[in-house]
Amino acid sequence: MRLRSSIGRAMADVEVRIVDEENRPVSHGTVGEIVARGARVMSGYWKDKEKTAKAIDKESWLHTGDMGYMDDEGYIYLAGRGDDMIIRAGENISPEEVEQAIQSHPKVEEAGVIGVPDPAWGQEVKVVVALKKGQKATAEEIIEYSKKKLSSFKAPKAVAFVDVLPRNPMGKLIRKELREKYGKTL
Repeated sequence: MRLRSSIGRAMADVEVRIVDEENRPVSHGTVGEIVARGARVMSGYWKDKEKTAKAIDKESWLHTGDMGYMDDEGYIYLAGRGDDMIIRAGENISPEEVEQAIQSHPKVEEAGVIGVPDPAWGQEVKVVVALKKGQKATAEEIIEYSKKKLSSFKAPKAVAFVDVLPRNPMGKLIRKELREKYGKTL
C-alpha cells in the first residue's frame, strides 16, 4: 500500500518537514504543510525577491503550499494543496480524502469537495457530485454513505448535484470554480 500512496522519502541531501501554521514541526501522521531545504531545493524565484520572500523563510525552508503527512519511517503522503485544505474547528480536512470516499459510492461518477464558511466551526465540508448516467441519489444518501467511510467531522454537511464537474484541459478539477459557484453557503 505504501508504494501506491506515498510520494517516497526525502533524498539524502534534502531535509523535509511537515509543519503547522506557526512553522512548528508536527507529529508523524499529522497533516501539515510540506517544507524542504537543501542543495537540490530552489533558492528563489528568478528576479522576484517578493515572491521568494513569501516562499522561503529565514531558515531557508521552502514552503511548498502542499499539505501532507509523514509516517514513522519518513515516507511522505500528499493530502492536497494548502489553499484547498478545509479547516473545521482546527482540524485539517483533505478534500481529496473526502472525494475518494464519496466516489466509491456505486451511483457517483465524480465528486469535488470544498470548504464553506461556517460561523461556529470555521468551515464545513460541502461536496459537488456528478452521478453516473441514469442514477438518482439524494443528498441524505450521499451524506450517510460518507459517514460510513470517514470520521464524522470529515463527512459533508451539504451536497450539490451537477451533470459534470469543471475541469481544465489536463483533466484537473477546477476547485476555484466550485468555490465561486457553491462555496458561499451550505
